Amino acid sequence: MVPIAKFLALASSIISLWVLMGHAFFVPGSEWGDRLASGLILLGLSGCVCFAAGLIFELPERKFDPEPTPPLIHTLPVRLFFWAAALMAVLFVVSWFLAVDYAPVIWRNQPY
Repeated sequence: MVPIAKFLALASSIISLWVLMGHAFFVPGSEWGDRLASGLILLGLSGCVCFAAGLIFELPERKFDPEPTPPLIHTLPVRLFFWAAALMAVLFVVSWFLAVDYAPVIWRNQPY
């Protein structure tokens, strides 16, 4: 039963990170400040899902497992959250810079 719970927890954390990425980058017509505000809210929600999945990953496989369980920070969903959040933060800053400072230089006939 524990492997199925771990699989479902990992799948839910991956889906929450996927929704976060989709909302941060693929919302056409929204301003960058609005994307940042709603992205921070979704980052908090995704963090809660990933940390809850990390708690499930801390459960031992057997009742009397001689191996110690890894700490919460070293579980797969929490590591996945930290790596994805760092990567999305860098990509968000770079895309904001390119859209605001670089796109007007190369695209002369802008619609606005």
